Amino acid sequence: MVQFTAVRQERTFVDSDGVTIHFLQWKAGKPIGVVQIAHGLGEYAARYEELAQKLVAAGYSVYADDHRGHGQTGLGQWGGDHSQLGKLGPGGIRSTIRAVRELLPIIRDENGGLPLALLGHSWGSLIAQSIINEHADDYQALILTGTAYRTLIHMNGGDLAKKHAHLGTTGYEWLSRDQSVGQAFLNDPLTFKANGMKLFGVRDSLRLLGRPARNLAHDIPVLIQIGSEDTLGGVRSAQLLAQDYLTRSKLSDVKLIIYTDARHEIFNETNRDEVYADTIGWLSSHLMVE
Repeated sequence: MVQFTAVRQERTFVDSDGVTIHFLQWKAGKPIGVVQIAHGLGEYAARYEELAQKLVAAGYSVYADDHRGHGQTGLGQWGGDHSQLGKLGPGGIRSTIRAVRELLPIIRDENGGLPLALLGHSWGSLIAQSIINEHADDYQALILTGTAYRTLIHMNGGDLAKKHAHLGTTGYEWLSRDQSVGQAFLNDPLTFKANGMKLFGVRDSLRLLGRPARNLAHDIPVLIQIGSEDTLGGVRSAQLLAQDYLTRSKLSDVKLIIYTDARHEIFNETNRDEVYADTIGWLSSHLMVE
């Protein structure tokens, strides 16, 4: 069990469409850097408590918002109606991505010149890819977990649970080999099963697609971490993504780590300690004050 050492602060800001965005902050005592977390579809920022505590212990302050339609942001948008979670509100995907970026000035104002990494998981990793394509110079490092190459061919838009459904009864066996993770997801009133195409509609869902941009303005180091049994994209998809960052975006430092037999939520996997060590070890050598 993780030992909670950093106090979690719950805060808000109002995005450019007038939506109140709820976000969490964990402060390191003497921070050497900052990590901004973008969570996945059907979940919320507080599910990253253990990761945040690990990062704080290593010297990194952490910020993570509840995206549009999710967590406390979603409940605030829809008058506390849990059945409406997942609906992004005005501006859809575009405004959701923009709201993630609008947390950045707050982070910068509160942390001076400390280096900043963007860590996106699953849907959050697709959002992160989109942000980096346009604003690579806003961040000093990028971490993508449970991610995929953003094409219809290399990303599963169907039933992510199907492959592992025979292994249990929760319907969330695809998340982790740790059975308690799926059960907790099922029992959590703030998590929900979501099909992006059905939830957002075809037009808005297609806005998530794209390849790494050509010749990124900033040579940002990238770490990609996935489980070999991840059903969102899989090994080949992650390999193509890493290759495109090297050859298309002309990045010089791209690392791909594949965890044998691990599933989608690598930070909640049975080998989570290995994953944490890899993430923090990589940050320690790539996110440094210049």
